[in-house]
Amino acid sequence: MSLHKISNLILKCSVFCIWALPVSAYSQEDVFKKLQTLAIEAEDGDTLFIPAGKFSFNRSLSIDGKKNMVVMGAGTDKTILSFKNQLDGAEGLKVNQCDGIELIGFTIQDAKGDCIKILNSSDVYMKSVKTEWIGKPSKKNGAYGIYPVGCRGVIIDSCIAIGASDAGIYVGQSYDVKVTNCLAKFNVAGIEIENCVNAEVYNNIATQNTGGVLVFDMPELPLKRGRDIKVYNNHIFDNNYTNFAPKGNIVGEVPPGTGVMVLASENIEIYNNRIIGNRTAPVGIISYYISERKYNDSLYNPFSYRVSIHDNEIVKSAKGPSKQTRVGLLIWFKFKKNIPAILYDGIIDPNMNAGGPEGNENFICIGNNSDNSFSNLDAANGFKNLSRDPKPFLCKNKNE
Repeated sequence: MSLHKISNLILKCSVFCIWALPVSAYSQEDVFKKLQTLAIEAEDGDTLFIPAGKFSFNRSLSIDGKKNMVVMGAGTDKTILSFKNQLDGAEGLKVNQCDGIELIGFTIQDAKGDCIKILNSSDVYMKSVKTEWIGKPSKKNGAYGIYPVGCRGVIIDSCIAIGASDAGIYVGQSYDVKVTNCLAKFNVAGIEIENCVNAEVYNNIATQNTGGVLVFDMPELPLKRGRDIKVYNNHIFDNNYTNFAPKGNIVGEVPPGTGVMVLASENIEIYNNRIIGNRTAPVGIISYYISERKYNDSLYNPFSYRVSIHDNEIVKSAKGPSKQTRVGLLIWFKFKKNIPAILYDGIIDPNMNAGGPEGNENFICIGNNSDNSFSNLDAANGFKNLSRDPKPFLCKNKNE
């Protein structure tokens, strides 16, 4: 079945006719049982329609091993599945080993863990789906709103993610990813791409998160060398919210006021974005070593390499850096309110032989941004030779 061509779906009566009576005639437990039973019994190509209403469930819904299945609600704020009183399961909706799964037009709230987790699936399409935790953002909220992992062919379009204690929209260890037209707010990380290959993040809004858009590559994961990622045409503004990640989580080290951060990733292009009002690090390029965490992974490359930042509108906040995190304190100590638009930790591998010019061995490229102010922190040498000279890093086009 071709993705997102709803007009061509064959809607089977066995799926659509379960609510022959008004929804109010069924208990919440009845609705859960009917949904879960249909998800289990659905044949390839079926559509599971969830009507308008707010349904409270105390355990996870799951979909396993289906092909070309559609789960469709009546609309983002019309079909609401609440897991506020969840007792069993870590996710609101868990999808596993599906080929051609479409999730369209519904909201999942207050899951104990992740709102929507999609594992080991291909041709994943999400449209007009909302995940949220109601109330003030809290470390007690689940880690991820939308969370595909180990997938191939992921499209997340026109979705909303609010209140995740890690990332609102997170795609990890996946190939061929597109995140577009989405809104992420009041998360620790608005949108995070981690250990992915060939990903595009474009036409999104990330605001009021701790960090707007993160492109990370982490050690000790099955998919190595996150690379070939483009972040463009996004509005990434006022991401200054207090970091509320649980203790020990690496995103807990992201300072409030981060616009875009690249960590240990390769062949990254950040362009045509509006990066405005992020008070601590409008754009940051760092290695894994800046975290001071140990790892045991001989295949891991901890350095950011071939990162191009060009043609962005970058407007700094007048407030000065947040002092909540260790990194934020460092930036405050070094720059006070005169922060650079682009921060680079300057850590390179002396054995890497990357071939870049002296002082820019990792091929960091900046050019044509509205603000090209820059700092090489020289973090490997205790910040002794911090430099604000952008010349070794200036280029007209990507990786020139």
